[in-house]
Amino acid sequence: MRRVLTIAGTLLALVCLELLLPRVLPNTYYQRILMLCGINVILAVSLNLVNGLTGQFSIGHAGFMAVGGYSAAILSMRVLPPLAAALAAAGLPEPIAEGIVLLLALLAGGTLAAVAGWAVGLPSLRLRGDYLAIVTLGFGEIIRVVITNIDAVGGARGLSGVPRYTTFFWVMLWVVIVVTLSYNLLKSSHGRAMLAVREDEVAAEALGIDTTRTKVIAFVLSAFFAGVAGGLFAHFDAYLNPSSFTFLRSIEIVTMVVLGGMGSVSGAILAAIFLTGLPELLRPVKEYRLVIYAFLLIVLMITRPQGILGTRELTMPWAKKPKPAPTPGASR
Repeated sequence: MRRVLTIAGTLLALVCLELLLPRVLPNTYYQRILMLCGINVILAVSLNLVNGLTGQFSIGHAGFMAVGGYSAAILSMRVLPPLAAALAAAGLPEPIAEGIVLLLALLAGGTLAAVAGWAVGLPSLRLRGDYLAIVTLGFGEIIRVVITNIDAVGGARGLSGVPRYTTFFWVMLWVVIVVTLSYNLLKSSHGRAMLAVREDEVAAEALGIDTTRTKVIAFVLSAFFAGVAGGLFAHFDAYLNPSSFTFLRSIEIVTMVVLGGMGSVSGAILAAIFLTGLPELLRPVKEYRLVIYAFLLIVLMITRPQGILGTRELTMPWAKKPKPAPTPGASR
């Protein structure tokens, strides 16, 4: 019952924030930055499952984002419009009908990205370090080149006409889902197995942990949420282009994870917000914006190479359970 109330309260809070956003933040430019921050948080926290918790080195996250984005966009454009019309004819309000279509498209896009993650991860996660990085990099580039040469999805021209269904509610809902899952995973047996693989893979195998299976689970979950982020991005910009999913995009997401602290969910969130907002804050000095941006990153990584939070998590003292008082006469 408590869990149901928590879910209902979270959904109600997100709906209220959705309604209040135009009043609190009327400037659409700032609304766009806020939405991009949310999408990048999903990408960074999901990649943290592989690079941070499991200690692998994947640099093909943009490839999974592209799979999910294009799959979700094609579904909402060419497969699901009859469903949207039927829901509207049934008397459902337009935002709810669009939300149902978007949810189905995101789940389908995320699932296809997860399948791609499984197909890549199963044979390649027996590799380690630089070899795994090369395989994931190759996968990301293959996806981009294939999409560029398929006219059915727009090819190099890009895919236009994607319904603009993404709202603040949906972005924040998926942020809550991926962050909650990551925190709960840290406390579970699967999360402890991932941490064991990160610390010492040989020792983890000696303890009976199926290291390949553990890494594949992390890879599939990471790819699923990357696909969802791609779907949200597609339905927010209403346009997709292969140039949005280049190698540099994958490096940007890896930078968020490394800057926040490998394995820290809170650090990934802070770094994603920081790296999304910083270029916009530097727009007044546009001639030197990229130079200052790169310089600040270099200084931060020199002065704090473990990242903003390292492996620690932000805690809320008021949310901690009070320690039980010692029983009188208990042995010490």
